[in-house]
Amino acid sequence: MSTNKNRINIVNKRARFEYQLLDKYVAGIQLGGTEIKSIRLGKASILEAFCVIENNEVYLRNMHIAEYGNASFYQHKAKADRKLLLNRKEINKLDKKMKTKGFTIVPLRIFINEKGYAKVEIALAQGKKLYDKRQDLKEKDDQRAMDRIKKAY
Repeated sequence: MSTNKNRINIVNKRARFEYQLLDKYVAGIQLGGTEIKSIRLGKASILEAFCVIENNEVYLRNMHIAEYGNASFYQHKAKADRKLLLNRKEINKLDKKMKTKGFTIVPLRIFINEKGYAKVEIALAQGKKLYDKRQDLKEKDDQRAMDRIKKAY
């Protein structure tokens, strides 16, 4: 149905900088008609999004999906909670870890799989300290410098 040129890949770059990622999961996402159409147009943001567990279900909060332009009065809310579809084992494992202080669940990217379904890659994460962030920036700068030197020769 979808071709390679129509691939949607909405990434949360800040998550890798702000958090140390431990376990990664791929979850389905329960969406309405106009929501999936907006995602297919690439009009979504997960920069401020995070996941919560309520009643043994995982929800994605603060994910922004822009309103679909061609919709009539059946429009979705831009920042509504969206249910993530995970196995019971995965939810229980995440719930157990979430009760430990300092852990959170952050979305890393949204993509459309081969069957045309929207999927969210989420990760169990622990917040980084300021010195860890500085260390990451330093390593990134060093790697760029090394690449520049290699390219010169």
